[in-house]
Amino acid sequence: MALIVQKFGGTSVADSEKILSAARKAIRAHQNGDQVVVVVSAMGKNTDHLIALAHEVNEHPSAREMDMLLATGEQVSVALMAMAIASLGYKAVSLTGAQIGIHTDSSHTKARIRSISTERVRKLLDEGNIVIAAGFQGIDENYDITTLGRGGSDTTAVALAAVLGAETCEIYTDVDGVYTTDPRVLPEARLTRQVSYDEMLELASLGASVMHNRSIEFGKKFNVPIHVRSSFSDRLGSLIVAEPEAPDQAVSGAALTKNEARISLLDVPDVPQACFQIFAPVAAEKITVDMIVQNPATDGLSNLSFTVPRDEYEQTLAIIRPRIEELGARLGDCSDSVSKVSVVGLGMAHQVGVAKRMFRCLANAGIDIQMITTSEIKISVLVDRSQALQALRSVHEEFSLDKRPETAITNPFEHLKANRQVSSPAEVISRLRGIDMEAITIHGVTLDDTQSRLTLPRLPNRAGVAAKVFESLAEQGVFVDMILQSWFNADSSDLSFTVPRSQYPLAREIAEKLADELGLLAIKGKELIAKLAVSGIGLRSHTGMAIGMFEALMQAQIPIEMLNTSEVRVNLIVDGSLGRAALNCLQQRFRSELS
Repeated sequence: MALIVQKFGGTSVADSEKILSAARKAIRAHQNGDQVVVVVSAMGKNTDHLIALAHEVNEHPSAREMDMLLATGEQVSVALMAMAIASLGYKAVSLTGAQIGIHTDSSHTKARIRSISTERVRKLLDEGNIVIAAGFQGIDENYDITTLGRGGSDTTAVALAAVLGAETCEIYTDVDGVYTTDPRVLPEARLTRQVSYDEMLELASLGASVMHNRSIEFGKKFNVPIHVRSSFSDRLGSLIVAEPEAPDQAVSGAALTKNEARISLLDVPDVPQACFQIFAPVAAEKITVDMIVQNPATDGLSNLSFTVPRDEYEQTLAIIRPRIEELGARLGDCSDSVSKVSVVGLGMAHQVGVAKRMFRCLANAGIDIQMITTSEIKISVLVDRSQALQALRSVHEEFSLDKRPETAITNPFEHLKANRQVSSPAEVISRLRGIDMEAITIHGVTLDDTQSRLTLPRLPNRAGVAAKVFESLAEQGVFVDMILQSWFNADSSDLSFTVPRSQYPLAREIAEKLADELGLLAIKGKELIAKLAVSGIGLRSHTGMAIGMFEALMQAQIPIEMLNTSEVRVNLIVDGSLGRAALNCLQQRFRSELS
């Protein structure tokens, strides 16, 4: 007998008719001989209504009381769902997060799951009940109700699937799976049958609204297959598992993060404490910093640019202004009218020329690039918001994302059934005992001391310039790893990239020719650099992780020359002579989190 967790979002339980429809899906799974746990969100716009009501009586309600209020939305839903299943002749029991035993920390409105009890749920399942669990909520050590923040019901569902050893976690939503990009934005988007955890983590962090990144982190950490499907049809939808749909496909998805803000800092001293002083107070307020681009210093000063959500722009500026003054830096040209366009794909890690193609297609569309950051499986560019949709359409078309790859897995659902190894309940509980379920997991801290770095300062902010740079390098067979472009002003940006040290002389020669053609300042190069990478699960959702890196290097008096971040990895460059010391420093800092 298999165990299945089903999750129904707010639109899937928005009224009595939809609740009954969801109840029938749960009953069908139960009739197939499966044990079923159903996780539900608050009905429709109920949470929005409760928030508005709270602000009518108090402009600044406390986080604790907001949790007390918002948790009632899911309590209504679970009771109605249990009633609906009973009306159709089957046994069901509704449980709040506290009744299940979902234990969290005390970060009201943004709580993290520490542990989940399984005894009561298992007893009810063994008695033949369909268990209806309230999503989005838990209880802390003081028995106060907590809520999990955005995407909390997804997180509840996948976490329950993990501790119960479920065969799969079905996420029912108002779309019928994961698309190559948002089909509401681009009608030509294609439904993908299978997406890897890492690809979905990146897409979720980039604004793909199908699922929240914390739930994907749970899936990856505990190997839970996640099946995203429509509440309103019986289509199979998409699987989120370890492997991609087509391993040899360079790009599997594109995303648009529309409402971003760019903050640029100039003349940041090249000292070990700079990053820590800037980002520590931002992380303390749990503001999500997205793109971070720091180019190498010139005459002891560097430029640093980063993005935050548009609605946290003013708050971030207020936080960092005192820190800038302390450092003797200055605020550059900032904007709250930018968007981020990204491409994602596991195949990118072993294929060359992806960045070149992306930059060229944007150039052909007349789109100016303001910032660039890359990771092993993602390339992101920042553009003016007015050009964002055109940029998304251009990259989607360039990588033929509207067409199914020839090497795609034919039937991922049959493949999953044939290969899925479900742990026994005892094994799962044993594996989870004594750990914090949502704690960050570090897979590795690595050192690559085989690369060199080149910087083209004050590169003109014109469509096609970045494409020209990387086409010139590709034509000569130069492999480029990290690419960072930080905003300097409306006219120019600083562009840095790393290459294998064996190709440094050739890459420098090409860069110098480009600098002459474009009338640039003298290029900057460094043959001996060290690239440090910290990879794991939860790097972005745990804002303190990057801060821990900055603090550790600051204490060791190791300046950071370049850095960029992604959902699954943080990369940074230090002086080559300091590489081994930096590696030891970071290994010591994260020794307790290393898996």
